Amino acid sequence: MPKPKPLSAPLPEPAAAVADTEADDGANPQLVTPVIRGLRLLRFIAEGGSTANLSEVGRRIDVNRVTVMRLLETLEHEGMVERLPQGGHTMGLPFLKLASQVLASNDLTAFARPILARLSQSLQLSAYLAVPDGGHVLYLLREMPNTGLVSNIQVGSRVPAHLTTPGRMLIAHLSPDDLRERLGPDPLPTVTGQSPGTHARLADILAADHERGCAWSFSAFEPGIDACAAPVRDAQGAVVAALSVAGPQQRFEADGTLRARTEKEVKAAARDLSGLLGHRRA
Repeated sequence: MPKPKPLSAPLPEPAAAVADTEADDGANPQLVTPVIRGLRLLRFIAEGGSTANLSEVGRRIDVNRVTVMRLLETLEHEGMVERLPQGGHTMGLPFLKLASQVLASNDLTAFARPILARLSQSLQLSAYLAVPDGGHVLYLLREMPNTGLVSNIQVGSRVPAHLTTPGRMLIAHLSPDDLRERLGPDPLPTVTGQSPGTHARLADILAADHERGCAWSFSAFEPGIDACAAPVRDAQGAVVAALSVAGPQQRFEADGTLRARTEKEVKAAARDLSGLLGHRRA
């Protein structure tokens, strides 16, 4: 009868544990090694590399075969890569959608810059490009007239969507359930007495915005500042951004034609940008 192994004998280390202990020589301790390996594998596949031979893949990205197998299973689980019927892998649809969103965002800002510049120069108002960010609106671009700063909103400002005109344009098409999921329950945060503090009040405002095709604010977010915004749509007709302008309330009150001209030009600028993104009006 064979003698049992002594309890002090070391147990064989699982292959997964071996993979976890791999380390790059001289690696920065602040870096996450598994992420680096995953990105190497993604880059390898994106550049046309075949995953039919895992040992060869491991040699190319400098990890062992077991790690390659685990990375592929993880990337498949997250939809970043997909297994091909004939063997090997290709980039997954979720990854491609993510890449297309980044490219679309780059196109959006590139197309928007000259449109914002013309709009700001024509109206002598600050002009903005904003995009949705969950329940908030994120300001990506700003063009200012020679008259100087009139608004505290800067590039990178992130504000609850229901409080600003571009934000309202970005959520005006949502259902009540979607609005509650995105903005949260009552009461909604407010900054002035005009801010909609409940979903019921917000629904009335958004319905009027949607019917008019633009949103107006009369000192509702920043005292003494009026603003107007219109939606920007992509090729599928989805609202992906908003263009807005803002200026001193006293300018609008002094010039009886400025409000009508502003609304007309903001809507036209939003249509122009939508057209550049592939949107075709029905």
